[in-house]
Amino acid sequence: MPQLEQIHTFLGQIFWLFVTFGFLYIVLWKAALPRVSTILQERQERIDEDLRKAEEFKQEADDAIAAYEKLVADARSQAQAVLREANVALAADAAARQDALTARIKADVAEAEARIDKARTEALDNIQTVAVEVAQAATTRLIGKDVSADNAEAAVAAAMRERG
Repeated sequence: MPQLEQIHTFLGQIFWLFVTFGFLYIVLWKAALPRVSTILQERQERIDEDLRKAEEFKQEADDAIAAYEKLVADARSQAQAVLREANVALAADAAARQDALTARIKADVAEAEARIDKARTEALDNIQTVAVEVAQAATTRLIGKDVSADNAEAAVAAAMRERG
């Protein structure tokens, strides 16, 4: 086999393998790995800083939301207070108008009752006068005799007292 024919160079190859990998290890250990480590550390610090800023922004957003919700709640309570005050004012105004209307209606009713009483009195007076005239005319027609106004008025008054 041809691979086994090179066995006399095996020790030299092993030597150069250790030297090459040793040199590569030292170069990586002294130059490349510290740079990679520094880059990873800077990256981690940047990530931590970004996380810290994000937490600050989140806290500010939470504070802003809380302030907004407080403003909304205050505005709602003020609006409800204004509505309550407006309702109270409207109720008081309605009650005042109702009282004024009631007083006006009572005055109108009293005035109407006074007019009705006056009209009733006038009607009764007119009825009595007409009744007296009718009684005189009826008596004259029925019995053919004229009755005096005083006698007719006394007869009508007596008839009205019996009915009333």
